Amino acid sequence: MSKAMLLSYDPVQHLLPQPTSHAAPPATIALAPPLLEGGNTLTAALAKRKSVREFAATPLSPQQLSELLWAANGINRPETGGRTAPSAHGLNEIDIYVALPEGVYEYEPVAHRLRLKHAVDARNLTGYQDFVGKAPLDLVYVVNHGRADQMPEAVRETFAGVAAGAISQNVSLYCAVAGLGCVVRGWLNQRLLAEALSLNEDEVPVLAQTVGHPAAEQ
Repeated sequence: MSKAMLLSYDPVQHLLPQPTSHAAPPATIALAPPLLEGGNTLTAALAKRKSVREFAATPLSPQQLSELLWAANGINRPETGGRTAPSAHGLNEIDIYVALPEGVYEYEPVAHRLRLKHAVDARNLTGYQDFVGKAPLDLVYVVNHGRADQMPEAVRETFAGVAAGAISQNVSLYCAVAGLGCVVRGWLNQRLLAEALSLNEDEVPVLAQTVGHPAAEQ
């Protein structure tokens, strides 16, 4: 199937559900309890995952920052450029901006580095909650319509939302394992934030995520 045909998303006609191979499928299926012990397994991370809204001023270490961003949307298959978060057709339409006290940076997954975009402390502009300017790090997820608009219009918003959600969940799971706190936030002023991040008209911030050490650690 060509890429043009694939992106058309025309429905497949005349397909019907197939009859089940079971004469009498069970009405319920009992599930074994999840194994939540035994180290940093995925289930253990999920058991610890929660939203935190009170943060210590302690900055993340360079190693933590590196691992956090790699977990968010880094390259996990160098031979193909595949990412840790899924994106429809590999368009990778979500860019990650990092608001630190020393400036706003864009994460470049291929080089695995941060590139300075604007030498301002924009943490307090990443949302309306009172903790956003106090936590050491705020991530902002930006839809790049230069790439997103390659998708059919009917699915652009949905697929971009799925991609941003996958990235934010990667961050949440890393934080759960690393003992960090985080919270995902959708209440933000897109215009003011776009100016602070030095975005162009094709780039729109859609989601933010605050990360830091929980305040109880102070």
